[in-house]
Amino acid sequence: MRILLAEDHTELREAIARRLRALGNSVDEVSSIREIRTYLNGAHYDVGVFDRMLPDGDSLTLLQALRNAANRTPILLLTARDRIEDRVEGLQVGADDYLVKPFAMDELMARINVLARRGEPLRDTILRIADLEVDSGRHEVRRAGVLIPLRPKEYAVLELLAVRNRRAVSRNDILEYCWDTLESPASNVEETIIASLRRKLGEPALIKTVRGHGYKLDDAHES
Repeated sequence: MRILLAEDHTELREAIARRLRALGNSVDEVSSIREIRTYLNGAHYDVGVFDRMLPDGDSLTLLQALRNAANRTPILLLTARDRIEDRVEGLQVGADDYLVKPFAMDELMARINVLARRGEPLRDTILRIADLEVDSGRHEVRRAGVLIPLRPKEYAVLELLAVRNRRAVSRNDILEYCWDTLESPASNVEETIIASLRRKLGEPALIKTVRGHGYKLDDAHES
């Protein structure tokens, strides 16, 4: 997932971001409504996690503007306000979930995962290409029924290729989907991951190079 995290409490924001990245997600960190607007205008996000009160205003005002503009990015609001009226107001304006501080990190991760699934277009949980199975629910990969251990970035790249289903995926698409703006991947990082995936997936090769375009998952034999 690619997640936009807006929280002005630096230690809390960094703790949430570390946990999300450890689970293989890409996270862009901001601390103001102005920055939220800038990042939303420049990229697509699977989930937004916004502190309700930021230094330059109330996130509810921004959220209402987003919904009025038909932006349907799933949004979870974090807040120290625990009154029922505050939670109801947030949900009525357009928040998809509302979590009161302090909270358990495991609960936040679970809620983010639920929102991400809710925002996805309906598709099979298990994506199949030939004898390869990519289980997007469990984050597991099998070939011919054999479980293949992958690192988080390897899984993210393979899942993107599987979702595109035999269509070419560019280097820029891979970098945008699998890395966030705070990361500085090496210039050939996607080549290294593709090489590792090809080795782990074995023969016959399923990841094909599309010259001038990128890569694709395809079981068709190359001539």
